[in-house]
Amino acid sequence: MDQIWQEVMAVDITPASAIFRIMLSLFLGSCIGIERKRKGQMAGLRTFSLISMGACIAMILSIYVCQSTVGPLRGDPSRIAAQVLSGIGFLGAGAIIQMKGSVRGLTTAAGIWIIATIGMSVGCGLYLMSVAATVLVLFVLTLLERIEHRVNVGNEARTIRLKVRGIVRSIDPYRAVLSRFDIHLSKVYVEYDYDKQETRLNLLVLIHEQGDMIDVFDALHEVMPTITISLSNQADLS
Repeated sequence: MDQIWQEVMAVDITPASAIFRIMLSLFLGSCIGIERKRKGQMAGLRTFSLISMGACIAMILSIYVCQSTVGPLRGDPSRIAAQVLSGIGFLGAGAIIQMKGSVRGLTTAAGIWIIATIGMSVGCGLYLMSVAATVLVLFVLTLLERIEHRVNVGNEARTIRLKVRGIVRSIDPYRAVLSRFDIHLSKVYVEYDYDKQETRLNLLVLIHEQGDMIDVFDALHEVMPTITISLSNQADLS
């Protein structure tokens, strides 16, 4: 048992150390992947696990090639590893979804990048640092998110679009409704159709990213007879 543990903790790559590093990278990647999947992200448990293991194996190969050929002191084990960070950018870009001016998936893309570096750290044998980094990532993705919501920095720019029967003479009633739901009205874009006696309102607002808009829509509908109402991700109406 002691001999196996010594092989696992050895700097050189051995069968025992390689297997242990791959299994540890799988576990650490799974921890972050589970958290992402809980948030409804497409990149979840399997994706993060595979990325972590892949980066770990790439790092193991880098070290092993130098170890078995020219020697660890003369080789350059960073060559293969450097390409991992370049290649991982494509996966990160795939996790980012751009929806009418609103960028989604940046946190998951950042998670993909950092889990690759954690996998590489495991491949180098930096076990304590890898575990500590995983714990810190989970702290950022969970506890910091709660703090972010409590201090109301999780507000996002959205556009409420209304098509109303009649000509809207004052925006104050709508402003009062939004204020009642703690929604900040930033800008108002108005379009009148005098032939049809209709008004189109585009209300640029700041809302909480997890806010429930059903009651807000119902209250806005009561201000004036409303034909349609919708919430858009597009924040730039200029």
